[in-house]
Amino acid sequence: MSRAPNDSNLTTYKLVVVGDGGVGKSALTIQFFQKMFVVDYDPTIEDSYIQHTEIDGEWCILDVLDTAGQEEFSAMREQYMRKGDGFMLVYSVTDPASYENMRNFHTQILRVKDKDAYPMILVANKIDLVRQRKVSEEQGRQLAAHLRLPYIETSAKDPPVNVDLAFHDVVRVIRQQPKEFKKQLKTHKGKKRKCIIL
Repeated sequence: MSRAPNDSNLTTYKLVVVGDGGVGKSALTIQFFQKMFVVDYDPTIEDSYIQHTEIDGEWCILDVLDTAGQEEFSAMREQYMRKGDGFMLVYSVTDPASYENMRNFHTQILRVKDKDAYPMILVANKIDLVRQRKVSEEQGRQLAAHLRLPYIETSAKDPPVNVDLAFHDVVRVIRQQPKEFKKQLKTHKGKKRKCIIL
């Protein structure tokens, strides 16, 4: 395993995990960073995690913000949406309402960013709950195609399914952006080659 290079040479990606309350945003984030499944977790107001990660042979710093899905915290949404370089839009396959709300999150992010498109992926979580599933893979793929986003199905339970891949895929989408977008990332906090994912 190659060693992480000096921090000053690394790009920082600010990644934001968004979605309704109870869809498993915290479970996914904790599974990614701490490699454990948390059953009971207090509704998050906001938690931030930072980690060095090697993605496709290139080291970077992931700065991940796990957001609150509860409506009473919706006023905070625009604030974290402004900071994010890439977004994971998470819904639970057991909760059709959380699936329907993905359009709202997508629209709000584009409005805050004042863009027609922005680095995001659509994440269908809790696929381990096969019997309780109410949103099919086909429905998920249809919505992703409509929103023009990559689609991935995940489970934060042990053994996890596609958790690392989901976080890495957001970085891949960011890396595919035009040079102008990447230039903005590198100027975050005035540091060269600085990329931020909320």
